[in-house]
Amino acid sequence: MMNHINRESPIMEKEKIYAGIDNDEYGGMTPTGNIVRDAWVFGIIPENQTCEGWSLKRIQELYDKVFAAWGPYGHLVSKLPKDLAERHARIYDAAIKKAREKGWTPDIDHET
Repeated sequence: MMNHINRESPIMEKEKIYAGIDNDEYGGMTPTGNIVRDAWVFGIIPENQTCEGWSLKRIQELYDKVFAAWGPYGHLVSKLPKDLAERHARIYDAAIKKAREKGWTPDIDHET
């Protein structure tokens, strides 16, 4: 998650502020971006919430909620009920399309 934190100012570095899914690397195809999208899938946050400006602590709290929401489904998309599976497909299909337009490819390890 550290690679996706805004490091523009010393204050921001201390606070470790997330740039937001719209400003995240590779069109948001990062671990933090996945947390945000999964939170949308489960309705934990609204789909227009990008988490821009959120502290690392707040992102961790969101992760904990997302992890708990996945629990009943064994953390597998294939076990989601139809409505959640459809929402997941819609959100992730749009994210993949947007990321590819920004040059992201799933077969390349973008972590450097």
